[in-house]
Amino acid sequence: MKKIITSILFTFLATLSYGQTIYTKTFGNSKDKPIIFLHGGPGFNSANFEATTAQQLADKGFFVIVYDRRGEGRSSDTNAKFTFNETIEDLNSIYQKFNLKKSTLIGHSFGGIVATLFAEANPKKVQSIVLVGAPVSLQTTFKHILSQSKSIYETKKDSVNLKYIAMLEKMDTTSIEYSSYCFIHAMQNGFYSPKNPTTEAKNIYSKFKTDTLLTKYASQMSYEAPRGFWKNEKYTTIDLTTNLKELKKKNIQIYGLYGKDDGLYSTEQIADLQNLIGSTNLQYFENCSHNVFIDQQTPFIEAIKTWIK
Repeated sequence: MKKIITSILFTFLATLSYGQTIYTKTFGNSKDKPIIFLHGGPGFNSANFEATTAQQLADKGFFVIVYDRRGEGRSSDTNAKFTFNETIEDLNSIYQKFNLKKSTLIGHSFGGIVATLFAEANPKKVQSIVLVGAPVSLQTTFKHILSQSKSIYETKKDSVNLKYIAMLEKMDTTSIEYSSYCFIHAMQNGFYSPKNPTTEAKNIYSKFKTDTLLTKYASQMSYEAPRGFWKNEKYTTIDLTTNLKELKKKNIQIYGLYGKDDGLYSTEQIADLQNLIGSTNLQYFENCSHNVFIDQQTPFIEAIKTWIK
């Protein structure tokens, strides 16, 4: 009961501090090593991690903070700017609110981009970053999605979708429309789901569906966010290779957790990242797709325990 009251209090105080714009929730003892979870998107939220994994990670001795970025999920804000500077300022405010000097950042998908940019701007505040199903080069990811989708459609002799792919191949690859259509084909072809989910993953997904409120949030998307980040930051062209190299020079540990069934990334992309951050700093899981913290929750938590000491 005390743990629940403390979590609710932190959420309430954060709401007061940010003028009803930033949703936060904490798990565990504030004296334990802090971890901040940065959700994917742009346009999504932290509900799936919050419901399935945050408490389990806290139970292993971490103080876990989840939040929804300004203008996304439960952090509604009609005045959100959707810039990386705003996102970094908000994250700095979370550090201040919870009296954090240093923290590990777990960046899922687009959250990995935010984690990398925050660490680059505030290296003294970051112990390490953990990239979870996060892109390094979005343009490379888009090309891989189209290549894999095209192969699937050719096998199925799906002339309709092959025509769509042909149209996409002629589009401006930096446009928000191009990226949106790529992700639509990724979803259509099951790139976000493991081919043979583990029993543990099945149970977690099944239990998650019983929490109707968080399931509702997890399935919602703010369409202002991707358009805003594209307009202001041209995020569809981001390549973090140089950024990650700079972080290594600053002795910030970089880790990676990815699934072999994640259709957003080729094995070559994962190999390139492994070469960049070090072979012992990346784990590549079987029977696992984009939501690594659900698809392989136990090894996910074990990896965090091993790395974040």
